Amino acid sequence: MRIAGKVPPLKRVPLPRPSQPARPEKSVLCYFEGGWQTTPVYLLDRLGAGEEVDGPALVIHETFTVVVEPHCRARITRYGDIEIEVAALPERKVGEEDDPVQRAIFAHRFMSIAEQMGYTLQRTAISTNIKERQDFSCALFGPDGELVANAPHQPVHLGSMGEAVRHQIRIHGEDLKPGDVWMTNHPAAGGSHLPDITVITPVWEEEKPVMFVANRGHHAEIGAATPGSMPPFSRTIGEEGICVESFKLLRGGTFEEEGIRELFRPSRAPSDNISDLKAQVAANFKGVELLQELVRRYSLPVVQAHMRHIQDSAEAAVRSLLTDISITHGLKEVDRLDADDFMDDGKPVILQLTLDRNEGSAVFDFSGTGSQDPGNLNAPPAVTCSAILYCLRCLVRADIPLNEGCLRPVRIVLPPASLLNPSREAAVAAGNVLTSQRVTDVVLKAFGACAASQGCMNNLTFGDERFGYYETIGGGAGAGPGWNGASGVHTHMTNTRITDPEILERRYPVLLREFSLRPHSGGAGRFAGGNGLVREIQFLKSLHVAILSERREYAPYGLEGGEPGSTGQNLWIKHNGEAVDLGGNNAFICEPGDRIRILTPGGGGWGAPA
Repeated sequence: MRIAGKVPPLKRVPLPRPSQPARPEKSVLCYFEGGWQTTPVYLLDRLGAGEEVDGPALVIHETFTVVVEPHCRARITRYGDIEIEVAALPERKVGEEDDPVQRAIFAHRFMSIAEQMGYTLQRTAISTNIKERQDFSCALFGPDGELVANAPHQPVHLGSMGEAVRHQIRIHGEDLKPGDVWMTNHPAAGGSHLPDITVITPVWEEEKPVMFVANRGHHAEIGAATPGSMPPFSRTIGEEGICVESFKLLRGGTFEEEGIRELFRPSRAPSDNISDLKAQVAANFKGVELLQELVRRYSLPVVQAHMRHIQDSAEAAVRSLLTDISITHGLKEVDRLDADDFMDDGKPVILQLTLDRNEGSAVFDFSGTGSQDPGNLNAPPAVTCSAILYCLRCLVRADIPLNEGCLRPVRIVLPPASLLNPSREAAVAAGNVLTSQRVTDVVLKAFGACAASQGCMNNLTFGDERFGYYETIGGGAGAGPGWNGASGVHTHMTNTRITDPEILERRYPVLLREFSLRPHSGGAGRFAGGNGLVREIQFLKSLHVAILSERREYAPYGLEGGEPGSTGQNLWIKHNGEAVDLGGNNAFICEPGDRIRILTPGGGGWGAPA
């Protein structure tokens, strides 16, 4: 039964006019810009229509307090609202010089613009991957494509997007025209892996591009050999999906839908790709609008000057950090810290970290790292750059945006034809999500910063000829000198959410059987490593399922006597009860009723257990 009715509209009740002027209940001392001032306190319920209160004053209600600043005046309207007439304040001229206060204000403004871009992207996207899991990143770049500021999104995206922007600038040169928007996902063009599509938009002023905004979103379906576009056994980039070095999404302000539709024809869900690309364009337009508003208010030279100041400040903070680390470790003026670890197939990741105490500089030399992988563990150079940038920003205690200035005191050496500097044709699907985590662990190990985290993103995909689903699964974080590792979280290079169970089960033919912490999987120590997770999904129809993961052979190490975290495990549990250990990377065709049970690694402990 359905019953409809009408509710009379709410009526505003006018307040009576007072018979006597308002009197404060008491006076208190409040601190304003000019110092401490005696400030009267009024109760809103005792103020009548038309009464005026000069600032400084406090107007108190049961649920809120209104502060009336000095030189301002509050007036109670006929219906009990408070109108405040704000006195005109002398305008403070903001110049191009480096003022610490203005630098901090601009840094937060730039970060806020990137956050607004992210909100726009999330609201307008339709895919589970971008809308629900928030597997995207947004950032602002200077006139040369150097990262200035970003929202707190995915570290593996943010550190590599600057090279993607600079690559497009190099390609197009003088061919930059207002209304053009570019798309790229090629690893040789600053990309990470093919599902991560970067959309880049210039900000125009005085008929030239004066800065850039960009965002990178992970598309769950990009036309790879397997649904979800993260094939465990790919051996060339061509098996991993659509690969684009540069494509104009918008040409002169016109969305190139026909060309894009043809480009994404191999995808299992081209309409989703197109809708999300439109959302990415909308996010960039929001960033452009807000930056242009900032330029109108302060002028282009002032905005660009503060972009440089923010990067200069980050450079100074990192130089100070590297000098302090040299002193703390008792190093000579130029000395070396070494660290290594291994991928599950035994391939080494070796770092020789040379610190110059006087210059506050560092050389990250990965010579000796394993050769190019015949599979897809290869990480493009931009990914290693991201890992180093992320680690340095974590170690700097100053409140600075993650930006390109952090890398100015750094030189990175990547041997050619290696795991971290593969050829253009090499497969890279797992390099972005797995190898990046190993590089991060090795860098932090060299600095002695913390024990290893789960070192993996635990990439699960499933689908059929009509759709592909992708998710990453958290694990345990490594402990450090003074803290326990967090449990059941995404660590280091990823910062995504996981799909809500209701959305997962409503949109896809699966049941979530278990999602829980994995007890006792964190390494013991004076400070314990975080616990991993258990995620078990049951399939309701026949699907292609794939898992890409690491730390199934080499455990996340502890430091300073701490014990390692538990390795992970992936199990295919068939509907007849038979359990098959899938190892780290595998794929299978499930039958209805089959399950996959993923136990993610824990983090390493710090310090010998008591």
